[in-house]
Amino acid sequence: MERKEDILKTKYFKVHNVTDLKDLLYKSAERYKNRIAFRLKDKNGKIYGVRYIEFKNHVEALGTALLDLGLKDKNVAVIGKNSYSWISSYLAASIIGTVVPIDKELHVDDITNFINISETKAIIGDAKHIKSIIENKEKLKNDVILVNIDSSEIDNNVIKFNELIDKGRKKLEHGDSSFSKIEINPDDMHILLFTSGTTGSAKGICLSHKNICSNIMSVAQIVKVDKTTVVLSILPIHHTYECTLGHLLPLYGGGTVTYCDGLRYINKNINEYKPSFVICVPLLLENVHKKIVKTLKKSLPEKYFNNDKHFIDNMPGPLRFIVKRKIKKSLGGNIKTFIVGAAAINPSIIESFYKFGFKALQGYGLTECSPLVAGNNDMFYKADSVGLPIPNVEYKINNPDSQGTGEIIVKGPNVMLGYYNDPEATDNVFKKGWFYTGDLGYIDENGFLYITGRCKSVIVTQNGKNIYPEEIEYYLNESTLVEECIVIGVNYENDRETYVNAKILPNKEGFKELLGKEDISDSDINKEIKKLISEVNKKLPNYKHIKNFKIVDEPFEKTTTQKIKRFGNNLSM
Repeated sequence: MERKEDILKTKYFKVHNVTDLKDLLYKSAERYKNRIAFRLKDKNGKIYGVRYIEFKNHVEALGTALLDLGLKDKNVAVIGKNSYSWISSYLAASIIGTVVPIDKELHVDDITNFINISETKAIIGDAKHIKSIIENKEKLKNDVILVNIDSSEIDNNVIKFNELIDKGRKKLEHGDSSFSKIEINPDDMHILLFTSGTTGSAKGICLSHKNICSNIMSVAQIVKVDKTTVVLSILPIHHTYECTLGHLLPLYGGGTVTYCDGLRYINKNINEYKPSFVICVPLLLENVHKKIVKTLKKSLPEKYFNNDKHFIDNMPGPLRFIVKRKIKKSLGGNIKTFIVGAAAINPSIIESFYKFGFKALQGYGLTECSPLVAGNNDMFYKADSVGLPIPNVEYKINNPDSQGTGEIIVKGPNVMLGYYNDPEATDNVFKKGWFYTGDLGYIDENGFLYITGRCKSVIVTQNGKNIYPEEIEYYLNESTLVEECIVIGVNYENDRETYVNAKILPNKEGFKELLGKEDISDSDINKEIKKLISEVNKKLPNYKHIKNFKIVDEPFEKTTTQKIKRFGNNLSM
């Protein structure tokens, strides 16, 4: 049988080569000169466009000004909300030196720690973060140049972003060509990202221009991104997931980037910008699905929602056509593709979106891989899989067990250079040219990859049985009574055995719908959750049974891509 990944190679879309991000910036400005690269809002909320040539000139002016500040080959941090200024700063900093994207949700102690570790020489950020850094200046080991993206006055020693751009433009007008003359070694580190992931402490991940550009070109071969592509940026931009796929990929393909005003404004922004392409996490897609179903239930007979089939399959053809058109219109009328990653998603949600007339392409990646390793694509997909290897990337399973499950290892031009100033940690994940991801999975006969869990989250029983929490969480999360959950292994005093326990955040709306009343008591919740756990346990072998549970009142601590952190308070019962 010919594997799908082999057939896929004959169907790749044609792409043009870019060697580094400066090359990408200049080639896109040349290829798509007067096309709209960004659609932004002014102070009055009016939408305007920024052309590709204007964007290139903007980055060139910023880069020239940064060089004038003595930042050639230096580390420059960027922190703040998703914005045109953020991506401009990212590109300029990564071209003249090394960019250090920092999570804007971090505590100031973590921010200053990362600045110190990376020996950052300048910080470009929103006023809020620049003020916070000034207030905690004593925690910085060295003097740092501060640049305020906002126009507000903060401190005499803080450079205004717009003034920096103006200075760079003037230097360009007077013949300064220092930026355009920069030669980049694509294999050198130019991006330094700090990530804590879901299972441990932060590490500095060293990426090169080659890492990022290879990932962009690989994805462009299997997912059509062109001049018609309009992306709505929602996820945190400091992550490679959003930065690479939600910004650099469309800018490579001639598309347009727009920005969400905040999670509460997603529907409004979708109808304003009419995106065709949305990069998201499962939580967002699941919420969109819930709203669609809830809206349709108000206007359609209950009989269409009464069996296990996808409700849209229960409808006669003409009604199905009307409903699909209504769904598309509610999502701006232009959406074609959702790319979903960062956590597991119920395959039925993926199937539903395909039946609604959209592509929902689930993928798998890591910051260490720039980020994408595998993905469903425009030619092939499986709803319960994270897809096939992207072009020029290999994966295989190390030491598979009797079911074929083992650690996923990866090789390709997208794989990081190593961990920053940490040769021991680097050596631990690289063996014979393969990167050991720490993720568990298996590959089917067609080459599709399936994720079963994290090595470090595995619960090991006394008799050596391995239990993957994600599998049990999947069954719990299928219930409308569960908003969020985490499954952990617990050892009780004077008992060497490890037991499976669950912490559950209940979905109050689900209880109201189930019980048909507004006032839901703790007793109601405990009673129904006990029933749910009993039903889930029936689907599992005895050694995987949930022995105990705890109801929590607050959402679990998460990473910025909405993955529940598998350490700290989340694991305490």
